[in-house]
Amino acid sequence: MSEYKIIHDTIHGSMKFEGVTLHILDAPEMQRLNGIKQLGLGYLVFPGANHTRLEHSLGVGHVAGLMGKSLNLPREEVLTLKVAGLLHDLGHSPFSHTLEYLLHEKTRMDHMEITTGIIRGDMDILEGIEIEERERIHEILADYGIDVNLVCKMILGETSKRTDIMTFEGRQAYFGEDKNYMVNIISGSLDADQIDYLLRDAHYTGVAHGMIDVHRILNTIRIKNGELMIDKKGVPALEGMLVARALMYTSVYFHKTNRIGELMLSRAVEDIEMDNWLDIYKLNDSELISLLLNKQGYPREIALRLKYRKLFKKALVMRLDELKKEDEERLKKMKDLKIRRRYEAEIAESAGIDPRYVLIDIPENIAQLSEPRLNKTNAKIIDGNEVFELSRYSPIARALQLRKVQDWALMVVTKKEYVDKVRKISQRVLFQ
Repeated sequence: MSEYKIIHDTIHGSMKFEGVTLHILDAPEMQRLNGIKQLGLGYLVFPGANHTRLEHSLGVGHVAGLMGKSLNLPREEVLTLKVAGLLHDLGHSPFSHTLEYLLHEKTRMDHMEITTGIIRGDMDILEGIEIEERERIHEILADYGIDVNLVCKMILGETSKRTDIMTFEGRQAYFGEDKNYMVNIISGSLDADQIDYLLRDAHYTGVAHGMIDVHRILNTIRIKNGELMIDKKGVPALEGMLVARALMYTSVYFHKTNRIGELMLSRAVEDIEMDNWLDIYKLNDSELISLLLNKQGYPREIALRLKYRKLFKKALVMRLDELKKEDEERLKKMKDLKIRRRYEAEIAESAGIDPRYVLIDIPENIAQLSEPRLNKTNAKIIDGNEVFELSRYSPIARALQLRKVQDWALMVVTKKEYVDKVRKISQRVLFQ
């Protein structure tokens, strides 16, 4: 009998790992995720949010396997789904999405590109670290005959699209490639990743918005024209998932206090000297904080502030409905980190303070980078022998395409003693 392990998960109960999934679980690249919090600095707002990327990755592999079994897929496809689910977050930096925008600026790569680089063997984030009997991820997959390129395609969400959409009797029929459903299950509008993180994050934060009807979804998903779809009977469960996602982003992922902590940490990391910014990916959360604590000046101060929750305060918050047309154009330019830093420096100079104590947040660009699926509510619905977009059945889906996950367009934060001064100057510099 082959070796196996049973892991008891808070969300999904007992999960069995054997063969390639057990081998992957023991890989150091996977175990690094055990030291990276799923919600980054979310514990500053939600004290229970100490669950890790490893827990989430195990859950995604499990859910992907359940989806494959519900669809009666061949054993090798179910196994590939489990593997892709396990590996999908290998490229996260310490504190998950917290540093993503900064590192994208420095490396021109997002966490999915880092992930697939690790899986293919093009990148070794643990290079120089001595690890006993280590086997790289691509070597493990080769040992078990798992298609590395397919796994990477699934994680990147690269479906094969055809432009020929046939119209008949006033209706559209959608035709995809034979195996697009493999990609859809890992990275799509209805995927294992979202199912797990919504359930898991809701549980650990205590926020009820993330509860979704997983069993209904599993019982109503279908494959048609080579793509993952859902039967019309599953529309209410799908609507519930999309609403849960939107509300979790508003109340948890983009909570203002959480964002302040993330701004502070990102600015402190930016202040340290790195010969190679990819070296950040060798670290977990505690190692990054230790690195900052061992520095002098601003990085050490911020690490201590985060450790003891002495956060900067809001000086100015502008809602979307408060912006004029010219303000919106200025904010679009400020999505560029360099331009944002120039505005911070101008405000700080007028206030007579160190520019590192003025931080501007433009949340929309962070949301687009960390979760590109946010405005995607384009799941396809099977109604009899025909296929339609979800929006045909759901005004909720249409509304969510227009809804912003954050209720503010810009936030300026600073040290408590500078709040009044920075507020007045920010209003003049940014909006006059």
